[in-house]
Formats: sequence, C-alpha cells, structure tokens
Amino acid sequence: MKPAATRIVISGGGTGGHIYPAIAIANALKELRPEVELLFVGALGKMEMEKVPRAGYDIIGLPVVGFQRSFSPANLLFPFKLVNSLLKARRIIRDFKPQVAVGVGGFASGPLLQMASLAGIPTLIQEQNSRAGVTNRMLAKKAAKICVAYPGMERFFPNHKIKLTGNPVRKDIINLSGKKTEGLKHFGLSENARTLFVMGGSLGARSINESLAASLPEIASSGVQVIWQTGKSFVEQARNRIAELGLQNTVKSSDFIYEMDLAYAAADVVISRAGALSVSEICLAAKPSVLVPYPFAAEDHQTSNALSLVRQNAALMVKDSEAMQLLAKTALELLADPGAQKTLSANCSKSGFPDAAHEIAKEILTLADKHPV
Repeated sequence: MKPAATRIVISGGGTGGHIYPAIAIANALKELRPEVELLFVGALGKMEMEKVPRAGYDIIGLPVVGFQRSFSPANLLFPFKLVNSLLKARRIIRDFKPQVAVGVGGFASGPLLQMASLAGIPTLIQEQNSRAGVTNRMLAKKAAKICVAYPGMERFFPNHKIKLTGNPVRKDIINLSGKKTEGLKHFGLSENARTLFVMGGSLGARSINESLAASLPEIASSGVQVIWQTGKSFVEQARNRIAELGLQNTVKSSDFIYEMDLAYAAADVVISRAGALSVSEICLAAKPSVLVPYPFAAEDHQTSNALSLVRQNAALMVKDSEAMQLLAKTALELLADPGAQKTLSANCSKSGFPDAAHEIAKEILTLADKHPV
C-alpha cells in the first residue's frame, strides 16, 4: 500500500520579503520529498495571490487585513475580517489535514497558525528579521520550532526552540559566477561602465526613487549606468525622467524584475531597502551595498537589519530622511572605491546562508514525521 503523502501548509505574504522565502522553502521541500503535498494560505488582494500560482503552487486567500496603528475607518472592519479569517483557517486545517503549519510572516500567518495550534498540529515559524515582530512573538509560545536569520534572537523567543538557519532565497542568486556578462546583456548595458542596481523592494520605495530621479544627471555625468526597479507606483515617473534626460541607453527602469540573479550579477554596487529578503540576497550575492531602511516598518526592524551589517563593516547605511542629500553621493563614492567595495563584499558574504531553504525544510519534515496522518 502506497504511504500517504506528507502534507504541509505554508502561510504568510503581503510583500516579496515574505513570499519568496516561502516559495524557496516549498521548492526545497519538493526537492527533499517530491511526493509532499503543499498548500499556501495568503491574504486576499495581496501579491501572493498572483506570485504563488506563478511559482506552481495552490493558494487560498483569507480576508484578513492589518490593523492600522493610526486611526483609520478600516479598523472598524478589522474584528469582523479577523473572525472570518479564523473560521476560514479552521476549515482549511480541517479539510487539508496538514501535518505541519509553517508561518513566514504577513497577515495570513496569524490566523492560520493559531487555528493549527488549537487543532494540535505542530507549527514552525520562520522569522526573517533581526527584530521579531509582535505576531511571531505571540505565535512563538505554541510553536514547535522557530527558524531565525540572525544570532541573538533569544531576546524574543525561547532559546530551546530556536535554530539559526538564515533566510531562504532563490537558488539562482546563490551562485552568480560567470553571469555578469549575461546580466549586462540582458539589461542592454555596457560591459565597460560601472553599474548601479537600485531597488526598493517588491513594492518600490518613494524616497529611494525620488532621490535617484533627482540625481540622475550627476550619476550619468560620472559614467555610471543604472538598473532601476521602481515598483508600480513610480515606473511612469521614472521613464518620463529618463526620457527627459535622454538616458534611455544607460538607465534601465522596470516596475518589477523577475531576473534578480542577472540584476545582482550585473551590479557593482546595490542601493536597497533593508527588508530581510533584500539583506539576505545582498549577502549571498556578496554585493557592496548602500542600505536605506524604511523608517515606518514595524518596530523599525529594517534599521535593525541594516545595522547588523553596518556594525560588521559589511554595508553602508543612509537614513531615509537624508536620502535626497546623501544617497547618490554615498553610492558614487563607493563605486569609485574598489577597495571599499572589496571589503564590504567580503564581510557581507560571511552573513550569507546558502543552505537556508533546505535547513528549514529539514526541520519541517522532521516535525511532520513526528506527526503522522
């Protein structure tokens, strides 16, 4: 008789910083145990509802939304959507019968992991940031295992549940050797110019975008070419600015880049927000970077992420409020200093965890095997 397949439910999303680690974990689970059955649970209307099916996995959406910290009429609906999400999560658990529930952060993780715990199903949390969020700190009380990306997380979680794994990233970013020429060709850029890769995360970053747009003449006069991921809200402004300055040959903009390995491979220096996924990718790609933490992230966790590298001389940091004055200047100075680039690259590579996805997948399967159908 054929043994029953292992069933795992993975919840979370909202941004690429949650979605892509979740997909990387799913891919690792499939590699380690091809017959595994996987189901994603996300938030209706969020980007995981499009990105996860694109990666080849089924997803169910919950109506859950975030609670606004400042007064908002939307908060009046929050309790109703939360209760509805808890009830739907309970049905998902009952119908799919997972052996383990995994939470990667984002709106959907809370209801799904809460109902899984009540049903006696072991849960695993993947905490991506150096400062744990409130939801994960609450869920940790009943979690069987907590996989973290930074040392020192016993400040937030019970030490006996913690495993330091790093953050899972897409496999194509782990080894960029030999891809620089391919990357430059893909973006239509020259092999004879220094290249700056600018990104603000999957949703874009206004302060980074506005700073870059204002600084394009200075950047162009320095002989630097640019790969610019703008996010949807700024892409038209970016393209108009590039056309206005006649820089279509040296500044390539896009609202979203799927070929991130080629963008990293082409880059000499990266400008980025300091979300957990971006920081992990930069470390694995071993790229010198200028980080601009989003100051309104929950509990200012992006600043904590950035400082974890700055303290190791593994990255530079510019405050969001100072981006217009300092961002281009800092990036151009770094582009002109090969020695500083080499130092940052060597130091940040020490914080990379190339086997993170497989390490987390092994922990999940160990829990599943202890909780048979």
